[in-house]
Amino acid sequence: MAVTLPAFLNRFMSSSTRSFVAEARSTPGYTLRDLVHGYLYLRFTYLYIGVATGEHRLARWLAPLGGLFRNRHSDRGEPAAQNSPARRAFADTYHGKVVPLDTASRLVTVDRDIERRDLERVIPYTRARDIVLKNPDHIVVLNCPCRMARKNPCLPLDVCLVVGEPFASFALEHHPGHARRITPAEAVEILRAEDERGHAHHAFFKDAVLNRFYAICNCCSCCCGAMQAHQHGTPMLASSGYVCEIDQELCSACGDCVHRCQFHALETLSGVTTVNEQACLGCGVCVGNCAYGAATLRRDERRGMPLEVCTLLKDGVP
Repeated sequence: MAVTLPAFLNRFMSSSTRSFVAEARSTPGYTLRDLVHGYLYLRFTYLYIGVATGEHRLARWLAPLGGLFRNRHSDRGEPAAQNSPARRAFADTYHGKVVPLDTASRLVTVDRDIERRDLERVIPYTRARDIVLKNPDHIVVLNCPCRMARKNPCLPLDVCLVVGEPFASFALEHHPGHARRITPAEAVEILRAEDERGHAHHAFFKDAVLNRFYAICNCCSCCCGAMQAHQHGTPMLASSGYVCEIDQELCSACGDCVHRCQFHALETLSGVTTVNEQACLGCGVCVGNCAYGAATLRRDERRGMPLEVCTLLKDGVP
């Protein structure tokens, strides 16, 4: 069912909600059910994520209603098979694309609108794989819902970047105590600081959020619900298209990259640092933080296409 709402409801909506509804009406395949889901997710983000991660006190009662992580465990309370249809179905609706620092920085410094839909080779999910950036210089930094849900979160909290409209205005209007508008230059500085802390950058997509990209999150494996779900077999994160490579002649085996790697893909034994390529998603945090220049990112065709802004701005995007 297409998105249709009684006209009288407009008088009760905030301006950002009206903008979200207007955008929903023009989004192909977006239904009234999607609109309700999207509104609840954006309006009650902290409750939604708190329940999803199981940290909120209401998780026991609300999680079954929303079915948010209904595929995370089987009926017996054991993890479902990693490649089961249930797990794939959930990841298709809500997922992130790992992006190195340079790519993330370009996403927050785009100087014109972008509309590229159905990026199958870049975003390897059956749903939520559009990039539609309207007013890309409208950026809001939001206190991370995953970190906010934890008892002892990583700091700082204000590290989630909501990019473009109608999402930036919605976050600012509905979460004034947790959000503030920033410039693209300030967004780049947040990305750089988080990279130095060893936190990975993810461009997030969600079906209920107009089937498209809406935020860049800077994630640590101890707080991020998506990373934890991914580690438990729900494939919520797509590789950047690169994999880490270590030059053994330059490597001092100091172990700094091992401690920073959020995907536990690096290991130092007997003075040699090795890469578990299956675990590595090509975030590039090791590259920027290696004092010896031993870590680099190597393009891996098996990992899909990188999310490159320059390519998105050209015609004929795959």
